[in-house]
Amino acid sequence: MSKSSSSQIITCKAAVIWGCGEPLKVEEIQIDPPKSTEVRVRMLYASLCHTDIIRAQGKEDPLPLFPRVLGHEGVGAVESFGDEVDGLEEGDYVIPLMLAECGACENCTSAKTNLCLTYPFSLGGLMSDGTSRMSIKGHKLYNMFSCSTWSEYMVVDSKFVCKIDPSIALPHASLLSCGFSTGFGAAWKEARVKKGSTVAVLGLGAVGLGVTEGARMQGAAKIIGIDKNTLKKDKGLAFGMTDFINPDEYSDKSISQIIKDLTGGMGVDYCFECVGAEYLINQAIQATKEGKGKTIVIGGGIKSVKIDYFPLLSGRTLKGSIFGGLKVNSDLPIVLEKCKNKEFHLDELVTHEVTLQDIEKAFELLKQPDCVKVLIKI
Repeated sequence: MSKSSSSQIITCKAAVIWGCGEPLKVEEIQIDPPKSTEVRVRMLYASLCHTDIIRAQGKEDPLPLFPRVLGHEGVGAVESFGDEVDGLEEGDYVIPLMLAECGACENCTSAKTNLCLTYPFSLGGLMSDGTSRMSIKGHKLYNMFSCSTWSEYMVVDSKFVCKIDPSIALPHASLLSCGFSTGFGAAWKEARVKKGSTVAVLGLGAVGLGVTEGARMQGAAKIIGIDKNTLKKDKGLAFGMTDFINPDEYSDKSISQIIKDLTGGMGVDYCFECVGAEYLINQAIQATKEGKGKTIVIGGGIKSVKIDYFPLLSGRTLKGSIFGGLKVNSDLPIVLEKCKNKEFHLDELVTHEVTLQDIEKAFELLKQPDCVKVLIKI
């Protein structure tokens, strides 16, 4: 039952994909009222993440589900909510999240992980009761993770949203719901980059630039950015990068060797793989210091990877990360406060903007060399 005034089915526009590799179609869909612990949100902005592209193409998707409304980055206003929802009112601005935090389970009470056991990370595309709040032409529609932001309205469990200060720029808030926060958190919470340390970042998209910003704020002495797109150099410098490598300019050297050359042959203390490529993961491991180097894998898009064994046997660490290790109740408010205080360079991320109706253009824009992040105005 809905606590707030609206308990009717809403018909609205959404970007629907009907199968692997098929084009997105902006169509009318139906959005059910929220159930007791859920919130219905009127979306204002969304953004395009690499993970959305993977799901759209169906490549390396561990659970391809169709028809589907994609999008997991975004920001919107609460339209209605269920009778067990506390702390939210109609009109509150919220960002959706792929994770939750109960605060009481074994994982939530540990400083080692942000993956809640009570409200687990899900790839199933449905609500916690196994049903959907979206439908089209009699077909149920699947979510991206916990939600679907490429829609004028969506329903999400209240545990998977975060209320934000209305003074935060809404386009910036959308970026903080996944990509940038994932990178920033990976440097801050997952790797816990130490002052005076050396860092390498493979891939200077929104996630990689978030890592760069986080490493800078943690006091890293050297931050090496690696990207085949030379236009990303200026972006990296704006976020705190000290050195830039375009591996295409070094035909006779591996990425790990170039990084070692920049660090006196030692390698870096921390290396972040933000692309999701088997070759780069192994290069990241080999680019770190023997005996104590740490590699954090953030990039998605591959189901399995063959790891070179000896570099790990030599005392290096390889660790995966979801949402940069950020706990959504304990850590994310700190990130949002930094955003409110304009401590981040988020204006540098948004390079293009499209409307929901023209969302197909976003995929083409991402192919342009000057594109970092595409904002979708709902």
